[in-house]
This record gives sequence, structure tokens and C-alpha cells, in this order.
Amino acid sequence: MKIIDLKCAIIGKSPIVRIVTDEGISGYGQAETWKSYLKPHILAFRDALIGEDPTNVERVMLKIRQRGGFKPWGSAVSVIEMALWDVAGKAAGLPVHKLLGGRVRDKVRVYNGSIRFPMPDHSPQSLAADIKRMMDLPEGFTMIKQPIGFHSAMKREVADFYYGEPNKSPFHGALDRGPITEKGLNHFVDCVAAMKEVTGDKIGLALDAGPGWMLPDAIRLARKLEPYHLLWVEDLLSGDYTPWVNAGVYRELTRATSTPIHTGEQIYLRQNFKELIESQAVSVIGPDPADVGGIAELKWIAEYADLHGIMMAPHGTANGLLGLAALIQVSATLPNNFLAFEYTTGDPAWWYDIVEGFPKTIVKNGFIDVLERPGMGVDLIPEAARAYLAPEDQAFFE
Repeated sequence: MKIIDLKCAIIGKSPIVRIVTDEGISGYGQAETWKSYLKPHILAFRDALIGEDPTNVERVMLKIRQRGGFKPWGSAVSVIEMALWDVAGKAAGLPVHKLLGGRVRDKVRVYNGSIRFPMPDHSPQSLAADIKRMMDLPEGFTMIKQPIGFHSAMKREVADFYYGEPNKSPFHGALDRGPITEKGLNHFVDCVAAMKEVTGDKIGLALDAGPGWMLPDAIRLARKLEPYHLLWVEDLLSGDYTPWVNAGVYRELTRATSTPIHTGEQIYLRQNFKELIESQAVSVIGPDPADVGGIAELKWIAEYADLHGIMMAPHGTANGLLGLAALIQVSATLPNNFLAFEYTTGDPAWWYDIVEGFPKTIVKNGFIDVLERPGMGVDLIPEAARAYLAPEDQAFFE
């Protein structure tokens, strides 16, 4: 089998990769909805892939892996990797999890990080009501992650939240950073207390709280949050689009508190997790398969983290339905340090009409059954998807 073409189209808001082979099998990968600008970056790899056997995934990846970088630039490499695995699974007539060593669980736990509701403000009452709405969702999530602090409009809408001036960035994932005020710190903790009043011990609560915190403030916050038994506090010091790791600083934070500290969604490749894991700088890591280099890279990192007593909660919001399938396949194979992955939805909603392979009810009681169709377990429906192709992408399925 040989690759005869690499195509990329923007469907909705997502860059979609299609690897075309000489045996009529195609494999697909999907990048975050925020990253439509990656199309030319993805297509720049086309000539390097033509003529390669897509089922030799690692051999193909060795040609392009060094051309990626921290979020968002690792996405172009990552979605190609997932499309290669999709081809390999379809060619073998097996779900991808079989090619990664086989599943160790029949259903995979997910946490809600993508189904959101508008809030009137960022008061404790509003955040508590928001958590209640998420608890009432039919998906029956057992874990919920709430954006708060620097990872939300709280930094702008709560007066004097920190000693700094928040910026309105033209890009997704702006980095506002500065020392927290006493008022801001107390407001943050009051919001967590209000949310925990609602969840009790029935639902695991995680916080997506940064990046943006200074180390002394992060330590104060984490210690104040200890009584609330949170699943984790995410990306306090770095994360999202910050192109660095800061393992040594994270280690200082983690050693100062019993509150679990989480980071990793922006990090590209196993080498950049090495110090974070070996120094046990965090309690939980959350690489995103669509940013870290793909699903095999994520599995390697999970295994290495398990050796060092670090938990795994992969990132995934905005990865779309093809990204959801990839997360299901790889998460089914991860060791027992796996907590849950971040559930991602079809955006826009018509995505559910152009993808086949999911059950009618995807999430039941906070879990997704492992998909058993060949490849990633789902496929685009060309006849339905064509209606959403831009004029310049009309040849995508040809």
C-alpha cells in the first residue's frame, strides 16, 4: 500500500486531513476547531508522504516529526499521525486499539470540558448554578472541569482580580499574567466552595485555572483549596499556548500542596515531558493527541508517567468527532494511571450528520463504549460532508 495524496479541507471550523492510498482506503484526522490557519502547514508535508506505506506509521512519522512544535504547530504533525493509524486499522480490518496493544478497558471515562452554558457573571452563585446544569446533563458525567480565574472571563469581569491589566487578544488562548490580589484570591476560593456545595462527593471537580499565576500566589491558592478534594487544578503556571514547560517551577508548586497539580496540553513530544515526569513536577498530565504528536506519542507518555506515579487525564476539547474517536481508541489502551479524557463534541452540530460509527447515545453515565469498527471506529460520510466544503475544497473526496 502506498500514499498517493495528502489532502486538507476546512470542514466547519476544523482542519481535516485525508490520506489517500492506492488501494482505495482513506484515513482521516481532525485538528482543533480553533486552528483553521493550519491548512497550508499540513499541506506542506504532502510531498514527503507521497509513496510511503501508511501502515508503517512510525517510519512515516520519522520523516515529519521534527517539523512540529508546541501548540499550535504540533497539530499538523499530530493529525497526520492519527490519519495514518486510521488507514492502518482499516487495512488490517481492526480497530486502532488492537494495533496499539489492545484495550485494557471496555468503556472509557470522560470528563466534561466542552459542554458549556452562558453565565450572567462569575459570582459564586453563578458558578454553582453552572455546575448544577452540567451535573444534570444526560451524559451523566462523573467528572467536570470548570474554567475559572485566568482561564475565564473572571480576570476581566471581577474588579481588581489581579494586579495587572487583562488584554483582549485576537487569538484563542491569550496569556494574561500577574500577581493576584487578596480580593481575587478570596473570590476564587469562594467560587470553589460554592461549586463543592453543589457537587458534594458525588462528582469529581477539576479546575482549569490558568496559565497566568505567579508561583507564590499559586502556592497560596493550592493550599487554600486543599479542603475541597479537587481532582486537579490545571495550568496554573503555564499551559494552553505557552511554548515552554517550566518543570522546575511546577515542582515547587506540587511539593508545597496536597492539591493535585495538572499541566501538559500545549506540550509537543515525549522529550518535552521528560523533566516534568522524571522530577515528578506535577500530579497529573494532560497531553492532547492532536497537539502532542499523535496517539502513539500519547500512549508512550502515559506509560512513562505511570512508572513515576503520575496520573493521566488527556486534553481534547475542540478536537471534534474524529478527534473524539481517536481519544477513545488510545484511552482504551492506557495503563491504570488513566483518570478520564476531556470529552469533545461536534461543532457545529451538523457534524453528527456527516460522521458514522458512533452510537446514538455516545456518553452513558460518564463513559463511552470502546468503538470496534476498523480504524478509528468512525468515518466521514462524503455524500453528506460535501455540502459543507468550501469551493476551494470541492475535490477533497475525489
